[in-house]
Amino acid sequence: QVHLVESGGGSVQAGGSLRLSCAASVYTFCMAWFRQAPGKEREGVASIEGVGRTSYAESVKGRFTISRDNVKNTLYLQMNSLKPEDTAMYYCAADFYGGRGCRQYWGQGTQVTVSS
Repeated sequence: QVHLVESGGGSVQAGGSLRLSCAASVYTFCMAWFRQAPGKEREGVASIEGVGRTSYAESVKGRFTISRDNVKNTLYLQMNSLKPEDTAMYYCAADFYGGRGCRQYWGQGTQVTVSS
């Protein structure tokens, strides 16, 4: 079992930045960020496997950066140039294995609100 706790969400104006963190109880090979806006399906934002293989949704490429500290078992998401459409609940997810979508375990989420 993996316990994930997100932090760092909040309200910011368009063009601003936020840094999300996700503390994991143990190391997992794959960690990822997902988000879900009201009335929409949950979507993948970014993922990282092993020592640093990353992938991003097209909508956040060039603005968001995913990283991890494997000593602290902590995942980060640096979000720059935020847009109102980035408003959503952001969830941390993890899996001990790769190739399965990185969504075996979930955190409770942290709200990000971007105003225009």
